[in-house]
Amino acid sequence: MKELVIIHDYLVSEEVVGDWDGNEEQVTENINQLYHTLYDFAEEDIDPAELGELLELIWQHWIGQDALAELTHDDIIDWCHHLLTNRDQYLNE
Repeated sequence: MKELVIIHDYLVSEEVVGDWDGNEEQVTENINQLYHTLYDFAEEDIDPAELGELLELIWQHWIGQDALAELTHDDIIDWCHHLLTNRDQYLNE
């Protein structure tokens, strides 16, 4: 069911992420990688509404975090795996 969620609706540009002291390109790349990784890791039969909520959590959690500019590929994988594994905790907040 995840194919019903259009990942491109969530992707952002440098203009959207705002001022990151010259790191706008890296921040944009990292946040979009978070979206893609979470989408890829989600089960094929995930409820589309649930996947949408999880994708929205990426922006809510990361956009104000200084660490966003410094995330590694492994950090992104670990965070997305953690979010999916513990989704009930995050969706019930």
